[in-house]
Amino acid sequence: MSFIIFGQAISTVQVLTGLVIMLAIAVIALFVRGRARAEDDELDAEHTMTALLRSQAEMQGRLATMAEVFGSRQAELNQAIGQRLDGMSQRVTATIGEQTRSTHENLRRLQERLAVIDAAQINIQSLAKDVVGLQAILSNKQTRGAFGQARMETIVADGLPMGAYAFQPTLSNGSRPDCTIRMPNGSPPLVVDAKFPLEAWNAIRAAANPDHGRIAAQQFRRDLELHIRDIAEKYLIPSETQDTAFLFVPSESIFAEIHENFEAIVQKAQRARIVIVSPSLLMLSIQVIQAVLKDQRMREQAHVIQSEVAHLMDDLSRLDERVRKLQGHFAMAQKDVDMIVTSADKLTRRGERIEALEFETAKEKEPVKARVEDRPKPVDNRTSQLKLRVVDED
Repeated sequence: MSFIIFGQAISTVQVLTGLVIMLAIAVIALFVRGRARAEDDELDAEHTMTALLRSQAEMQGRLATMAEVFGSRQAELNQAIGQRLDGMSQRVTATIGEQTRSTHENLRRLQERLAVIDAAQINIQSLAKDVVGLQAILSNKQTRGAFGQARMETIVADGLPMGAYAFQPTLSNGSRPDCTIRMPNGSPPLVVDAKFPLEAWNAIRAAANPDHGRIAAQQFRRDLELHIRDIAEKYLIPSETQDTAFLFVPSESIFAEIHENFEAIVQKAQRARIVIVSPSLLMLSIQVIQAVLKDQRMREQAHVIQSEVAHLMDDLSRLDERVRKLQGHFAMAQKDVDMIVTSADKLTRRGERIEALEFETAKEKEPVKARVEDRPKPVDNRTSQLKLRVVDED
């Protein structure tokens, strides 16, 4: 079988052969292309691997750099954290120490205050016992009178010298006041009474309601008026005692309450020449009396003082005369000393001149030794002239 292609007859074998050749060529071309593609793929793989290796190396370098940076930053962070922890630990230690010292100081002060409180509590307890004892004393009339008498005697004895007062003397009418104080200039003594109606006063303080308080105040007013009248009748004796007497109240608070709430009684006592005095007023009166007595004693001894002053002036005159004589002796001695100093200065100057003269003669003798021995020596003439000049200058 044959085929006609482009005007030529081609057999089947030739067609088949051509097909086989074309197929072989195609296969070879495919093989060559595949081989080239494989080589290209290998080259691409190698390039890719190289790039990957290069990227891996760069990545490892960057990782190493990052690790180094992270390590240094970690070390710096650890150091900073350590420093801050050290600082915080120091501050915490200092704060704890300060707090401990403050706590110890507060505890010490607390102990001291507790000790003071304990001492104050002991004092309060003892004071409470004393108050209870005082209440027991004041509850008894005789004991209360003894308490007021003892306090008044203490004030008078502390303020006046011995002999200026007397306790419980007997007057001409047979009454015995608690105290009499001697007055200056031969005046009659001053009477001091230490009794005080305290029962009615305690009833006023213990009143449960205003009615009871008003009744107790009326009773206290009556008792005090009666006591003032008794003092005026018993102790105010003309020419024997002063025309004024003291009613001693042994409490400042009671004295203030009387003058504040019982002014009528105070005025009545003043009209009766009875002065109600507290411990402080009695002490002040005692000091005034003491000053008056001291002035009286000084006036009584005025002539003795004048005589002593006259003797003192005589002694001062003799002392002045002797001092002036001693001053004259000192002046004469000073004059003699000045003359001695002048003579010593002259002697010193003269010795200096003599010393200078000897020096000049020694200088003049040195050239003379080199001269002829028979030549006259002018040294003696100069010496005699110098001596004459020294004498003339003196």
